[in-house]
Amino acid sequence: MVPDAFLPFPLLEQPEAVERLGLVSYDLDFHDVSLDLRAYTRAALRRVCADGRAVAWAAFEGSFHYDELLSERVAHQVYGYCVTGAEPVVEWDIAVLRSDEWRLGIAEVRAALDALLSDSA
Repeated sequence: MVPDAFLPFPLLEQPEAVERLGLVSYDLDFHDVSLDLRAYTRAALRRVCADGRAVAWAAFEGSFHYDELLSERVAHQVYGYCVTGAEPVVEWDIAVLRSDEWRLGIAEVRAALDALLSDSA
């Protein structure tokens, strides 16, 4: 499965600790809405987290801000995540994305991101 458009976005004014990690944002467009995008998202996250220490996530547009990376406030806008050494998690159900269990999973991913940030300092 290949996106119809693949647009990397340079992230401007990155905090120094974030910039050292190599945070990148991508916008992927698919014209065929019948595709299994959950499987694609899971495979993409698995690939990003396969080599070295990494944290990756997929989120709805408009949920990104440096002060809110994987915070409880945006947890319901994150629909997939992975951490090196674990299987990616992808969810489409809005009720699940708003659940306490989902927020707990996002908090664990945020803790992994915080560990990467502190190690890069």
